[in-house]
Amino acid sequence: METFLEILKSQFVWGLALGLLIAGFIWKNAFATKLRLARDVRRLENELRELQGHLNTQLKINAQGNQKVEQETQTLREQNENLRITVATLQNKPGRAEIRQLHIMESAVRQMREQAPGFAPAWEKALRDAETDFEAAEGGLRKLVRRVMPGIGLQPSANIGTTEKTEED
Repeated sequence: METFLEILKSQFVWGLALGLLIAGFIWKNAFATKLRLARDVRRLENELRELQGHLNTQLKINAQGNQKVEQETQTLREQNENLRITVATLQNKPGRAEIRQLHIMESAVRQMREQAPGFAPAWEKALRDAETDFEAAEGGLRKLVRRVMPGIGLQPSANIGTTEKTEED
């Protein structure tokens, strides 16, 4: 035992013990730091996976939105093309040129009637009254009644006149 006490009194043993104690503390701190860093790495990896999942979800949502917008744009383009073709077809429809010519001729006839003396002014006044009645029938209550009951004539004054004629006959 004396040798053991003598060894303990030696400066080398005290230095060695002190060095081992300091090395133990450093090793313990390094091990704790390593564990803490490993936990941080796992936490950051989980956050990265979570963020990548959110990013993928957002990209899918954006892709679906863009796809819907693209489909809607394509549908609208097709409708636009169909409408353009329909308009072109209706403009080239048989009878369209004849109706245009009829309107031109009707305008010319009206000008001639107004310029000719005699019965033309009275005729034009009656024609304008008939047009006013027709325009009145196109709007408001008369239009609603005409839609609900199409058997009723377009102009009430024309119906009254025909009713009176049948009663007189």
